[in-house]
Amino acid sequence: MLKITKKIKGFFKILGPGVITGAADDDPSGIATYTQTGAQFGYGQLWVALLILPFMVSVQEACARIGAVTGKGLAAVIKDNYNKKVLYAAVLLVLAANTINIGADIGAMAAAAQLLIPVNFVILTLCFTAIILILEIFTSYRVYSRILKWLALTLLAYPITVFIINQPWQTILHATFVPNIEFSFAFLFIITGVLGTTISPYMFFWQASEEVEEEKAKHLFHRHQLLPSITKDFIKKVRLDNFIGMLFSNFATWSIIVVAATVLHTNGILNVNSAADAARALEPLVQTFPYAGFLAKLIFATGIIGLGLLAVPVLSGSAAYAFSEAFGLKEGLNLKLKKAHGFYGVITIATLIGLAINFIGIDPIKALVFTAVFNGVAAVPLIFLIARIARNKKIMGKYKSGRLSATLVWITFGIMATSAIGMFYMLLNK
Repeated sequence: MLKITKKIKGFFKILGPGVITGAADDDPSGIATYTQTGAQFGYGQLWVALLILPFMVSVQEACARIGAVTGKGLAAVIKDNYNKKVLYAAVLLVLAANTINIGADIGAMAAAAQLLIPVNFVILTLCFTAIILILEIFTSYRVYSRILKWLALTLLAYPITVFIINQPWQTILHATFVPNIEFSFAFLFIITGVLGTTISPYMFFWQASEEVEEEKAKHLFHRHQLLPSITKDFIKKVRLDNFIGMLFSNFATWSIIVVAATVLHTNGILNVNSAADAARALEPLVQTFPYAGFLAKLIFATGIIGLGLLAVPVLSGSAAYAFSEAFGLKEGLNLKLKKAHGFYGVITIATLIGLAINFIGIDPIKALVFTAVFNGVAAVPLIFLIARIARNKKIMGKYKSGRLSATLVWITFGIMATSAIGMFYMLLNK
């Protein structure tokens, strides 16, 4: 029994940046996009959740390995090996994508909270912004990472709902394994959003930088040593953490689409126009209880708020890492405010600009889907850079990408580029 307990504890110790990144991937933007996908197309895009898993794993593993091997974040590695135009373009992409995403997520948290409490939208957005900034700036990395891990559990509401509803399993399994493609703007728009909210720019920068944070926490940087002291066993643990995080994330994605297709699409709800619409997808989870509608809203709001509290710091943090690494500022959640003014300044500014986006009259739920699509477009050039860096022996040494890893990352680049180009083509020829 003692041996089993030790093994379980050892397993959970392995879990870190990969699991946090995977959970943050199913942020409010992800939940809204996947819910809209299921509502609009039923099970028609369910195959994407399965197809994308190996590509998501390969890209995030490459980012994690880059951070672990070089002891630097992605922006710092780009700075060391490419010219300033490439660096500034990469940083600008992640800053723009993340700031828009932050705004959409804060708005969604406030809209979800309004399902439970009759408080003004503006007041709620201000409260959530203050909570997030206080946690991220004044909480130590060790404590903060533990909070983030526990918040990941809020995703379990959707998988539980999948298995308590009477499902057409034969149809679902067919839709999961057999691709269905429609050549229309609406279909390609949502597919680009699904790809963009699953394989997102902020995940690339965050996971690479958090691997460095983990190395610092484990004291793998020794005096006068530029590179961290890592072993093959350490890289194996990084890969396992990454795989578990991405598998958990994609299972949640699949579950959200299934629930939305069964509960919303089947009942004629084809568009998710509000937080209340999205919450209805969880009503079967509590249908046998009194006040089922309210309980569904409670679970949905808790999930959106919990994942928002997880995702917004990841978004602002990855933007801060990218900017600080690019311009040589001290960075890291392990540092206190007085030692990293610039780093925490970027976190604060990005979060506040994101907050301000909510005051220009954009519907918070629709903004989430548009944010996912923007991420899908912005990710394309960044994956191109990641593929080149991860395969470069000069940068990665003996830990450079093997053929399988490199091939999967390049295929990911091709799929996302094709989706974005197809969407723009259909838009122009509408």
